[in-house]
Amino acid sequence: MEKWSLMTITVLLALTVRWTVSLGSYSGAGKPPMYGDYEAQRHWQEVTYNLPIRQWYFNTSDNNLLYWGLDYPPLTAYHSFLCAYVAKLINPDWIALHTSRGYESQSHKLFMRTTVFVADLLIYIPAVILYCCSLKETSTKKKVSSALCILLYPGLILIDHGHFQYNSVSLGFALWGVLCLSYDWDLLGSAAFCLALNYKQMELYHSLPFFCYLLGKCFKKGLKGKGLLLLIKLAGTVVASFAVCWLPFCTDVEQIMQVLRRLFPIDRGLFEDKVANIWCSLSVLIKIKNVVSPQTQLKLSFLAKSLSFAVTFLSLLPTCIKLTVQPSLRGFKLTLVSCALSFFLFSFQVHEKSILLVSVPVCLIINEVPFMATWFLLVSTFSMLPLLLKDGLLLPYAVTTLAFLSACVASFAIFEKTSAKDLQLKPFSQSLRGYVSWFKLFPKIVRSLFLLSVTLMGVLSVMSAAVHPPQRFPDLFPVSVSSISCLHFLFFLVYFNVIILWDSKNSRNQKKVS
Repeated sequence: MEKWSLMTITVLLALTVRWTVSLGSYSGAGKPPMYGDYEAQRHWQEVTYNLPIRQWYFNTSDNNLLYWGLDYPPLTAYHSFLCAYVAKLINPDWIALHTSRGYESQSHKLFMRTTVFVADLLIYIPAVILYCCSLKETSTKKKVSSALCILLYPGLILIDHGHFQYNSVSLGFALWGVLCLSYDWDLLGSAAFCLALNYKQMELYHSLPFFCYLLGKCFKKGLKGKGLLLLIKLAGTVVASFAVCWLPFCTDVEQIMQVLRRLFPIDRGLFEDKVANIWCSLSVLIKIKNVVSPQTQLKLSFLAKSLSFAVTFLSLLPTCIKLTVQPSLRGFKLTLVSCALSFFLFSFQVHEKSILLVSVPVCLIINEVPFMATWFLLVSTFSMLPLLLKDGLLLPYAVTTLAFLSACVASFAIFEKTSAKDLQLKPFSQSLRGYVSWFKLFPKIVRSLFLLSVTLMGVLSVMSAAVHPPQRFPDLFPVSVSSISCLHFLFFLVYFNVIILWDSKNSRNQKKVS
């Protein structure tokens, strides 16, 4: 009873923080002609309610794809339709075809904010609570602490309830998938992840760990017996899940191809805005547009995307191979982090908000490596600072970040968890013994780097908000934020890959899987 009472208090606190953040500004408020993501979500409600399904993804006189055309999978469209149905009952003007474009009012803002709040409450928050309750060999205090820190993670709160999006839906479905797999409910876990993938295509960041973990389980059970049967069941579950989601679009091949073209527009650039990945950071040093002609740029664009694919694939290959050969729940969660981070750093068409796809898996291991998880989650929120400032979310950013850091320090005493054992680097340190004499100083070095990192992020946050950049370098602060964040993410990628590849616990956990 005590556990559930504490969990209830945790949920109420998380909901209060979310609602308080939602009272502020949102993306593109009062900024015609395109406004922002808030208007995009409202426009999709307008389109899905007023037009037949066959026109949702096509450019027509009633559906100008250049004005926030629908570019997410079917489940997002169905969700928009559901919200539009409720909106129609309250005020038809909110989703009136053509005339509702750019609609803004306090009552509509309250409705839109409520839709995010309800989605969070129904899908994401229950998954977090049940996941934390399912943690094995963990005290009630740690379970509640984990839930509190996960639900107070500022990045997701600021983007969904401040900027305005529904990331908690796809991430919530993915969490349900992880939760089901932790109970060996493999078919339910597969179905839940298919729902996540059919809500936002960026869930592809998590697809390889799900695939490799389940394939590894099939191998362990034997592909001539139970393993083959499980593989067939999994394949059937995936096909059935996709068939249900895509059924209205399967009337002809052109419908399917148009949806796919909208989901994967390969003619876009390598990255969007000032995102903290490797290509954006390199573009600061290498100004392609100033060196080569437009025709050459098109050719280089294809080569760059091919290189991006190759680097992404090679960076995630070792951990995926290990997960397939040695499937374990612990290895699965860590591989979710490393694969998503590889996609974020090296793939193309990456948005700054895509870091949430890395952050939520990191939240899942906050009870295992609290120091590094807290550090990463602080950096991930900081990496979105230019976007948050654009939306007028400086105060919510500062308050939620400090609240999250305070919760982590109070819950996990993170500054006392910096030994090689606490950071799960003991197997790696043992392999280096005799070669790296300074490894004994590692805890002190890590704490110093953390304090330096937090100080740097704090100073840059203040300067970005209060100081006007030089006229010669108008993007000085956004570029600094993205470049420094990128360096942090490269460090974290190495760290997570090291603890995965040197992890001896995975092999001990194989018996539980098989």
